[in-house]
Amino acid sequence: MALRPAPLWLPVMVAVSLLRGSCLGASSHSLKYFFTGISEPSQGQPHFVLVGFLDGQVFVHYDSHSRRMKPRVSWMEKVGKEDPQYWDKNTQISRGDEEVSRAGLEILKNRYNQSEGLHTLQRMFGCELRRDGSKGGFEQHGYEGRTYITFDKETLTWVAPDPQAQITQRKWNADPGWNQRHKAYLEEICIDWMKKYLSYGKETLLRTEPPVVTMSSRTEVEDGMETHVCRVHGFYPREIDASWTRDGEVWLQDTFHGFLTPNADGTYYYWISIQIDPKERGRYRCHVEHDGLQDPLDLELKESTDSKSNLGLIIGCVVAALVLLCVIAGIVVLIIISVQLSLRFRQSEVLLSWEEASQFLCPPQRL
Repeated sequence: MALRPAPLWLPVMVAVSLLRGSCLGASSHSLKYFFTGISEPSQGQPHFVLVGFLDGQVFVHYDSHSRRMKPRVSWMEKVGKEDPQYWDKNTQISRGDEEVSRAGLEILKNRYNQSEGLHTLQRMFGCELRRDGSKGGFEQHGYEGRTYITFDKETLTWVAPDPQAQITQRKWNADPGWNQRHKAYLEEICIDWMKKYLSYGKETLLRTEPPVVTMSSRTEVEDGMETHVCRVHGFYPREIDASWTRDGEVWLQDTFHGFLTPNADGTYYYWISIQIDPKERGRYRCHVEHDGLQDPLDLELKESTDSKSNLGLIIGCVVAALVLLCVIAGIVVLIIISVQLSLRFRQSEVLLSWEEASQFLCPPQRL
């Protein structure tokens, strides 16, 4: 069974935020599913949505409007060719999850003594195959955007943070055999499905794109210190080791890290910056390691380009000031000429149009 980690009975629904994971080979891989049930969705919105992620990419989707499990990437169409019953089977599973979500919302509204209105029930589960061959798995349920109950697969128990959730905790922990099967799903069945999906999408998910590394710098006016930014972009998979080194050793002091961000084409972007004394510039390097690189990169720091850019800035300001003076002078001339023309032609009632007067303005500078 492709999507179901456990029998369909009381769900009390899942976590909210997307866990980061990514990428067989030297990289790690993850398979995750997210369910969201809403008691009173706004007009046009589904009351139940299921989304599957493989290495952070949406690959399947189900909602209460279509009531069909559908592929979200072209390579998932191979699954249906290999197993013609795959989509029907998983659609039926998802419809069951939808009904359980509805029931779970009603149960929790009563348990928390809540009236009608907007309430959310969420569930998140999945597995991970790490670089070193170790396996991970998780399941978490949430209500109203807060953690409701979490599965600890090491102790084979459910952990509940508040009293209302402890009713569910006692019920689920009363069946050790079910919890054992739950762990087996996360560490075995889920991993097997992940490998199968990766084989279908290997051209996309198992590719490597080497990073492009660029450097920029500036000098701080206040203290003369230099800030250098090392930008790493266009790489896949997402796992990358980027750091500043000083005399060949990783240097964390005065170092700032950006967020690892996906690009529209499926690659990733990252940056790190450091502030240094310009006298010690030669001691520092931007060090980058990635599966797409045959050898690590060590980029030297360049002299701050602020002095050159300042010259350009000064020239630009002078040109802008001259243009502004020209415009002001033109407006003054326009006013004087307009007054003179108005006086000269008042008797003949000849009016000076804006188009005619505009020829006296300073013409725009060619770009």
